[in-house]
Amino acid sequence: MNTPSRWLGKAALLAAFSLGTAALHAQEVIVSAAASLTNAFQAVGQAFEKTRPGARVTFNFAASGPLLAQIQQGAPVDVFASADQETMDRAAKAHLLTDGTRADFARNTLVLIVPAAATAVPQTLADLGGAGYRRIATGTPSSVPVGRYTVAAVQDAGLAAALEPKWIYGESVRQVLNYVARGEVDAGFVYRTDALIEKDKTRIALTVPTRTPVSYPIAQIAASRNAALGRDFVAFVRSDAGQRILDGFGFSKP
Repeated sequence: MNTPSRWLGKAALLAAFSLGTAALHAQEVIVSAAASLTNAFQAVGQAFEKTRPGARVTFNFAASGPLLAQIQQGAPVDVFASADQETMDRAAKAHLLTDGTRADFARNTLVLIVPAAATAVPQTLADLGGAGYRRIATGTPSSVPVGRYTVAAVQDAGLAAALEPKWIYGESVRQVLNYVARGEVDAGFVYRTDALIEKDKTRIALTVPTRTPVSYPIAQIAASRNAALGRDFVAFVRSDAGQRILDGFGFSKP
């Protein structure tokens, strides 16, 4: 083969590779979602893929605050689902969302849990001030929504000062759940859906009232590389099929 022919052959191969890569990317939607959505969204993703042969949903689960920071730093994300309105408000203020795509899709409940083997179970939040509760876990308030819900609830109960020395902060609600499940803390604040995942290792002591509803918003990211598939995924989450899956994991409708 002469030199021009070899060059043309390589060019054709590169073009084919580029087209193949583009086609593969066109079938992938990248979703950054709050840690508390892990199990439910994995099931939602599998169901969505069945409705779209060839499509693939790639998830990134973490606390809502760090997920937002990743998006701000340019991480490739098509859809963002947070565990609170405050984090999504910050995303909107930073002009990271596609206009008109933000919508609430689920609600949850804040609960206080203790290890399943605990010999005593708090009857009220005030009980946490007792000597039997030395280590109490929640999410880091500055970056983890469950931590902000917890701090507000504790403040409303007049217990902020009493509990301040006892806090053990986790990087996500799932880390808090693990602390309690392993008996590394005496109690912890998580969402009801998380407690149900470890119901053999933890038990719910109290449902904790919150100042604002534990509400989950979802939106497309303005810098999305696959806006069409991202839009379809958001629509599926909000559809009857998506809502049935979320309900099965303990989430309620928005």
